[in-house]
Amino acid sequence: MHNLSSSNTGDFTLLGIPGLEQYHVWISIPFCFVYLVATVGNGILLYLIAVERSLHAPMFFFLSMLAMTDLILSTTCVPKTLTIFWRGPQKIGFPGCLTQLFFLHYSFVLDSAILLAMAFDRYVAICSPLRYTMILTPGSTVKIVVGISLRSFCVIVPCVFLANRLPFCRTRIIPHTYCEHIGVARLACADISVNIWYGFCVPIMTVISDVILIAVSYTLILCAVFRLPSRDARHKALGTCGSHVCVILMFYIPAFFSILAHRFGHNVPRTFHILFANLYVVIPPALNPIVYGVKTKQIRDKVILLLFPQVPMIQA
Repeated sequence: MHNLSSSNTGDFTLLGIPGLEQYHVWISIPFCFVYLVATVGNGILLYLIAVERSLHAPMFFFLSMLAMTDLILSTTCVPKTLTIFWRGPQKIGFPGCLTQLFFLHYSFVLDSAILLAMAFDRYVAICSPLRYTMILTPGSTVKIVVGISLRSFCVIVPCVFLANRLPFCRTRIIPHTYCEHIGVARLACADISVNIWYGFCVPIMTVISDVILIAVSYTLILCAVFRLPSRDARHKALGTCGSHVCVILMFYIPAFFSILAHRFGHNVPRTFHILFANLYVVIPPALNPIVYGVKTKQIRDKVILLLFPQVPMIQA
């Protein structure tokens, strides 16, 4: 036990994007800009939902949770990535590596669960509008939030323990910009079959179950929408789901592409894997508040009023 624990006391070295070292400074410019957009956009979204009483509804409560999770996801990885781009390979302690690993994967699984909760919210709002306030009460909304948070925690914590038990007696150089479970496990001088099985199957099966339930929810929503007698009512109902569908596609399509390419795309260059993985942790958090700001009228009006307070007075 002493030998195993002492083998985990050294630092790891994060290299960045192998093969693109000479372009790190240039790559950092769009990364830094997009990260600022993500931080400011999600910050504005959280502020508006907190101060505007008209936005104190379950849908916007789930949206604020999505914004917080996106901030955690991008902030877990991007600042360290920018440091690597600007100053070269960086050291990270094993506890820090495990912490980054946990928040990275926890944010991913929690994002998926939040999208499922938002799909349920839209299903109740469109398919059972008269019972909406009875089903999604403040108490039930809090229970949903606690439930999906605990589920994500319980799914990801074993990854941390599985990585922590591994002995590292060879290289401690990680050809990446951040620590992720399988990337760290592959550096171990021990059998990592349990890490591979659990790290790939359990979180992915959890996310796939979310995708299936979201698909069922939107199938029922579409059936209910096309039964509406009024064309305007159908258009309004579809409009309320438009922003959510865009966010779902932005989250799941790149995620599954990255996972499948990482698992089965052995002929895909490692540089592409790492660059795409970095884009994934910064692009969706930046686009989500923009999509909701553009396609959700309540948020769009509040943002315009916040940024251009004189506009309503001029219109008046």
